[in-house]
Order: sequence, then C-alpha cells, then structure tokens
Amino acid sequence: MEENKTKLFESPRIEKLASLFLIVAVVLVGAQAVSALGDVFAPRPAMGNMISVEGEGRVTAVPDIATVSFTVSEESQTVAQAQDVATKKTNTALSLLKDDIGIEDEYIKTTSYNVTPRYSYTQCYDRVCPPSEERIIGYTVSQTIQVKIRDIEKVGETLAALGGVGVSNLHGPSFEVDDIERLRKEAREQAIQNAREQAKTLAKSLGVGIVRVTGFWENNDPYYPYYREGLGGDAMVTSQSKTPPSVPTGENEIVVRVSVSYEIR
Repeated sequence: MEENKTKLFESPRIEKLASLFLIVAVVLVGAQAVSALGDVFAPRPAMGNMISVEGEGRVTAVPDIATVSFTVSEESQTVAQAQDVATKKTNTALSLLKDDIGIEDEYIKTTSYNVTPRYSYTQCYDRVCPPSEERIIGYTVSQTIQVKIRDIEKVGETLAALGGVGVSNLHGPSFEVDDIERLRKEAREQAIQNAREQAKTLAKSLGVGIVRVTGFWENNDPYYPYYREGLGGDAMVTSQSKTPPSVPTGENEIVVRVSVSYEIR
C-alpha cells in the first residue's frame, strides 16, 4: 500500500499539475503586489501641495409670490351643524378669493380639516373631586386653507377681504421668490469665482502655480427676507380690518458658500 502511494505522487502527471498550480499562485501574488505598489506610488498631490479657499456669493431679489393661510372654525352641538356653518363661511371666503381677487383654483388648497369633540368637566373644590365621567357637549369643526398669491399687489387686498368674512385665524404673508433655483445658481457662480480669485492671489503670494481642482464643497444658507416698514412675514390681520394693510415685500437674500481645494506646484 505504501509503495502504491509513493508511485502515485512520483508520477509525471502529478508533478506537472503541482508545478502548474505553483506557477499560477506565483503569478496571482505578483499581480496583487504590483497593483498595491501602483496605488502607493501613483501620482497624487501631497497634503503639503494643496491649498483650500472659501468663496461666498450673495444674490438679492424682490419676492414675487406671497403665501397666506386662514382657518374657519365653528362650534355646534352636532358635527353636521358645525360642518354646515363652517362650509358656508369657507365657501364665502373661497368665492371672494376666486371671483373678487382673481386667484385661480390651483393656488388654493386645504392643508387640514379637523373635527374635535368638546367635553364638559367637573370643577374641583377644596381638593375634592367627585367621581364623574367626561360628557361630550358639542363639536368643533375647523378647516385651514393655504393661498398662494402670484400678484404681489393684491396681498393687502386679500388680507383685508379675508378678515372681513370672519375667518378665525389669518396668518401671513410669507414672501418667496418663484425661481429660487436660478438665483441659487447665480449665487453659486459668484461663490466659485470668489474662491478662484482667492486661490490665484494666494498662489501668487506663495510663488506657486495652480494645477487643478482636487475638492469642492457647497453650503447653501436659507434665504432671508428683509422688510423695510409696516407688516412683515407672518403678520396677522383681524376681522376688524377695513382698510387694506400696507405690506412691503422687502428683499430676499440667497447666500451660497463653497470650499475649493487646489493642487499646487
């Protein structure tokens, strides 16, 4: 038996297979080593051969859209009664917005509709609360509607008109710029140009040249409204308002900040 095993391992065929396996293993290990060396010695900018600068771009624009919201809220002993009264008042407000102000349906939407029960509670005196059960004594129905006004000149008129129909809460206006992406793109271009100029100035002072960009980061700040006088954003008009309020739009500012890294030589 031992003699047969010895002859098997000494056969030419087995020796050739073993040699082939060894050659393949050596080739694979060598390929991995070459790849690793390539990664190590590949040309790349060293940390000492880079500069980083920050740039800022600012764009201001007069808002061309205003958003207001109002709530109609009614109480009654039954849900149906409260809904009936609230619906009539809501329809009056919507008719005013569409027919008198000229706001299209696509710019008017309901953001919430709630039906809430109202309960009676037993008063407690002298730290003694008699046992009692909550009892429903009525219901409150409320509907909140958001309105987008694309004609800024009609903002004051809209606020006064809604206040006149007796809505429960009236909030706004919130001023926005319709094409905000165009302004953000313009601010970004300014920020990149600002960073490029700073990099050139710094490279000149260091006596080096700029080779290429190696990194870019952007930080978008929210735009901020600036009001000159009178009512600003989120002003509230009550139902006693008879004269359209003065609602200056101010300006919105879009700020973009970028950080750019350059390879230098």
